[in-house]
Amino acid sequence: MTRNTLGVRKSFLAMDWLMVVSLLPILGAGLVTMNSFIGESILFDKQVTWIGLSFILFFLLSFFDFRFLRRTAVLVALFLFSVLILLVLLAIVRTTNGAQSWFNFGAFSLEPSDPVKLVLIAILAKYFSRRHIEIAHIRHILVSGFYALAFFFLVLLQPDFGATIIIFLVWFGMVLVSGISKKHLALVFCIGALAFAGLWFYVFKDYQKQRVINFIHPLSDIRGTGYNAYQSTIAVGSGEVFGKGVGFGTQSRLKFLPEYETDFIFAAFAEEWGFVGVFLLFFFYAFLIWRILLHAMRGSTNFEMLFGLGLAVLFMSHLFVNIGMNIGLLPVTGITLPFMSYGGSHLITEFAGLGILMGMSRYQRAAHKDLSKNELPGV
Repeated sequence: MTRNTLGVRKSFLAMDWLMVVSLLPILGAGLVTMNSFIGESILFDKQVTWIGLSFILFFLLSFFDFRFLRRTAVLVALFLFSVLILLVLLAIVRTTNGAQSWFNFGAFSLEPSDPVKLVLIAILAKYFSRRHIEIAHIRHILVSGFYALAFFFLVLLQPDFGATIIIFLVWFGMVLVSGISKKHLALVFCIGALAFAGLWFYVFKDYQKQRVINFIHPLSDIRGTGYNAYQSTIAVGSGEVFGKGVGFGTQSRLKFLPEYETDFIFAAFAEEWGFVGVFLLFFFYAFLIWRILLHAMRGSTNFEMLFGLGLAVLFMSHLFVNIGMNIGLLPVTGITLPFMSYGGSHLITEFAGLGILMGMSRYQRAAHKDLSKNELPGV
């Protein structure tokens, strides 16, 4: 048996199959919910294809050695390339449904704001991995904020308010796990409040302001901008304990609930499966997050540990915001539910993140110590 064959076999056996198995019920719940049960579902068929491609990418990435990501030059190149892609998107892409968020390649579309989140996690993991001891200095919070801010504003200009929220939460979450002081935490909140005030008066579009207003007064315009959120809360509540049964969700099947395959798939699922189904769904999500955190804690260096923590923050942010807007606790922002909502860009990104984590696990150790030597100031 050759050395390469032994390496592949070792990587295959080291795969976290419990994590893979925990994904199957979540993926299945999404497929069952988006299937119309009336003839053939185009979105269902496309989603099956995206899931197959995502799994292939996941397994391929799990065989890579990602220690090259510790290198400053690599991450600087990824940062500049991501900024360039977002600038090109704003410059040449035609506005669709009020936003410039997708590159359309005919048979499929790509939303760059999804993979950019992984790039941000890697950059922040690199930055904080060398500065975890001196993270109390406000300078490091501001410098790390610069990287997030570059992505934040370029995505906001599309405008994609939902993705900007996730970018902020990823940065904020990674700052927290890096050991920020309470004094600086209060300062961050103050800066955030001032930034929001500036965005409200000078950046937000009218429909974005209306979504926030609907959050405060959800019944003020249920026939207009508040319609989606209102129908979503009806769907969730009508599921009661055991749900109405697969295929019998009136809000989604009778088209009262728009976009039940994407943004409001949780509401459609809750209507059909009820409290019991939602509890089981939460269990599998919690198990997935636990497996990610377990791999993070076993990272061979601080970089791998922080990357895993950042990935967990990313998934939890999507869960928190999507479910919050589905049950009427947060404004409608167009955030997908991980591994359930229809869409190729977010599925590819989510599986790529898990694949990178598995690749890092090939050289993980129970006791981690940062050994990277290729460091430059600032990154």
